[in-house]
Amino acid sequence: MTGSDALIVRPLQASDRPAWDTLWAAYLAFYETSRPQDIFDTYFARLLGDDPQDYNCLVAELDGRLVGLTHYLFHRHGWSVENVCYLQDLYADPTVRGRGIGRALIEGVYAAADAAGAPSVYWTTQHFNTEARKLYDRIGRLTPFIKYDRG
Repeated sequence: MTGSDALIVRPLQASDRPAWDTLWAAYLAFYETSRPQDIFDTYFARLLGDDPQDYNCLVAELDGRLVGLTHYLFHRHGWSVENVCYLQDLYADPTVRGRGIGRALIEGVYAAADAAGAPSVYWTTQHFNTEARKLYDRIGRLTPFIKYDRG
């Protein structure tokens, strides 16, 4: 980044709603899906809520404009006393990719997990998400697990 770039990773604020809508819709479109407006409304409200069972959100702001987001959740795990952290969504605007946005957001989640006493952070991605996986290979550890769902 140049000296004029000011990257800030911070918690989501109510005033971020329009930019969050745009970023999350783009994230969903990348995965070839969408969600109805009531899901957007409910999810955003939960992200701003104080229920420890709900998701949290960090956003990346570059020169005053939101350019990325990540959603993460703390939950219990049968194999540890401490909670673990699931990083569900990670997205950076394609116009700013390659500038450390994804790394900064993941490191923000790592810091939140450390502060919450959750030593494990995990996430999934699709096998064809090659650009993101280049970052994930540098900042995380690939596990041998394969995901199944009810379908």
